[in-house]
Amino acid sequence: RATATMGEAPEPSPQAPLAVLSKVELRVSCKHLLDRDTLNKSDPCVLLLMQSQGQWMEVDRSEVIKSNLNPVFAKIFTVDYYFEEVQKLRFEVYDSHGHAGVGTHDDDFLGGMECTVGQIVAQKRVTKPLFLKYGKFAGKSTITVISEEISGNNGYVELAFRAKKLDDKDLFSKSDPFLEIYRIDDDRSEQLVYRTEVVKNNLSPIWEPFKVSLNSLCSCEEKRKLRCVVWDYDSRGKHDFIGEFFTTFEEMQKAMGENKVGTRTWGQPVGSPLHAANRSYSRRHLPAPPLVLGLSLWKIHRVYSFLDYIMGGCQIHFTVAIDFTASNGDPRNSCSLHYINPYQPNEYLKALVAVGEICQDYDSDKKFSALGFGARIAPKYEVSHDFAINFNPDNDECEGIQGVVESYQSCLPKIQLYGPTNVAPIISKVARVAADEERPKEAS
Repeated sequence: RATATMGEAPEPSPQAPLAVLSKVELRVSCKHLLDRDTLNKSDPCVLLLMQSQGQWMEVDRSEVIKSNLNPVFAKIFTVDYYFEEVQKLRFEVYDSHGHAGVGTHDDDFLGGMECTVGQIVAQKRVTKPLFLKYGKFAGKSTITVISEEISGNNGYVELAFRAKKLDDKDLFSKSDPFLEIYRIDDDRSEQLVYRTEVVKNNLSPIWEPFKVSLNSLCSCEEKRKLRCVVWDYDSRGKHDFIGEFFTTFEEMQKAMGENKVGTRTWGQPVGSPLHAANRSYSRRHLPAPPLVLGLSLWKIHRVYSFLDYIMGGCQIHFTVAIDFTASNGDPRNSCSLHYINPYQPNEYLKALVAVGEICQDYDSDKKFSALGFGARIAPKYEVSHDFAINFNPDNDECEGIQGVVESYQSCLPKIQLYGPTNVAPIISKVARVAADEERPKEAS
């Protein structure tokens, strides 16, 4: 229950926009997409939509990846994250035909998936099946969404790559090279950080400069391994491997010199035997010249935010405490906050659902303690300021928010609203539970 006294700052208007807690980057990939093309494979593209006032509004869309049923999109979707709001997202995958904007009637719908921003943030990586219209599975198609927070103080780096005399993979023209940068995570999986544009018919390409946050590049860990791969683009999706090298942000920084801008020779030679011993990718077994890297570095500041703890595995243990004092009014009276109305929820039920739907995304077992205070309870009808509303003193947890709602509805006719208002016993109890959950190790 919200209360205010004279001299306190007024509460914000419910119509006022919520302050942005943080911004989140979403990376998308798909597997086993449906093949809608006759001669080639599907050319997938992803549309991101967010629900606003009951309507789905397009937020952004990815690039089109030619002839690929297992695309990893380079496009990074950025969304505002509000902890206190259920933000519903919808991802739609289309086979683009390129005649008009993606998502038109000319494009084939390959499937969609709905979730909330909270679910993605809490799990960090969400993989779900794609569905066609009317809830039909899109074959074995799945979509994976990975989230990372954008911290205002993360800093970013500006990178510019170029190469000289790359291996020629084409018979009647020169290679069409593009570069991919992958971050190697702790589980040894690789996360695409950036994919450059394709430079057509050029063995000494100069790719456009780009900016990337330090969090995206190396998770703010300067020693984290990065893999840089150069490919010869193929319109059918069968790109030819030209070469690769491994490095770290720390090595880049040392090569450039602290807070300096310039170009340096970097990495092992592209196409060198060191990184291609078992790959028959070259007609000539001669090492090609190295890549030349230009790097601009800005100062980096790291501030751990609320999202850092959530995405680091911190769980929110949600406990409900319901005020059953007589000041709420007789539940048989329509003016009461506990009014028992068979046709619509009362004010307490509305509050339970509104808050619970937010918090449940961040609780792994979805079991919530539900307590009451300020009522006379059976069998002696003595006043209690700490009782389980499911009347199970050994286990006050309910299964999900619906379980809390059902326990509240069952409890209300069995108790007598009384008083006084004393929430201290419940606060002390929850504090003891929290203290028992403490671990000697630091939060990750």
